[in-house]
Amino acid sequence: MERIKLTLPATFTFSIILTIRVSDINYAGHVGNDAFLALVHEARQQFLLHHGYTESNLEGVGLIMTDVAIEFKKELNYGDNVKISVATTGFDKYGFDFFYKLEIIKPGETVVAGKAKTGMLCYDYTNKKLVQVPDKVIKQLLV
Repeated sequence: MERIKLTLPATFTFSIILTIRVSDINYAGHVGNDAFLALVHEARQQFLLHHGYTESNLEGVGLIMTDVAIEFKKELNYGDNVKISVATTGFDKYGFDFFYKLEIIKPGETVVAGKAKTGMLCYDYTNKKLVQVPDKVIKQLLV
């Protein structure tokens, strides 16, 4: 079986720390794929807020997700503190990629729990069409 292998950017410009909640845990006793993706969504939202944006307003345009890839490395469990680092790359006319590195913070070390990528396009929700990435957004998000 072919596996997804994500190559992360060398540099991440933003990170947050989240604690795994009981509501993130599935029937197998660890964070399920849906909760893992929710952690990624939260990190992306915090990244955008840090830069003065939201998913519905990047210089007047919105974002829509076109794809997602997740590479799981270690289980996340209740109470784990997880550092989620975020970077943007691959800007083109209509969109760009977000990359995420999720690490469990343990005393004296961090352990990579997973990697993720989401492809995002700039979208006009009123007119239901793709729009160009504003130049200011590119400059702002690459910082």
